[in-house]
Amino acid sequence: MRLTKQRKIILERLKQSRRHPTAVQIYDEVRSELPNISLGTVYRNLDILSKEGIISKIETCGDQKRFDGTSDPHLHIICSSCGKVQDAHQEPDIDMDRLTRGETDFKITGVRLELLGICPECNRENN
Repeated sequence: MRLTKQRKIILERLKQSRRHPTAVQIYDEVRSELPNISLGTVYRNLDILSKEGIISKIETCGDQKRFDGTSDPHLHIICSSCGKVQDAHQEPDIDMDRLTRGETDFKITGVRLELLGICPECNRENN
């Protein structure tokens, strides 16, 4: 994969963020440096970076995907009310062999586990 100027700026902005932004939020941030960049270009580059394993694509409860500049294994806690995503840096201890033994013909290549809950802000609003 070639690291184009656009890809490099998108990646830098994403790595600087801890809020797991959407593609639109990343687009809004990179436009200060690349005013002519299109939203489609941001989506394409995020997809490429995700497929290469450089960033993570997070499927949230809402319609929009979020992105994480940290590709190290870690869990995400997702608010099922507002879609906010927070890192949880503790890996679960899952015995994949025991979990799938005799249950499937699939060759298991990985696990994606996300925790769902209500963030403190949404919890305050609902009480």
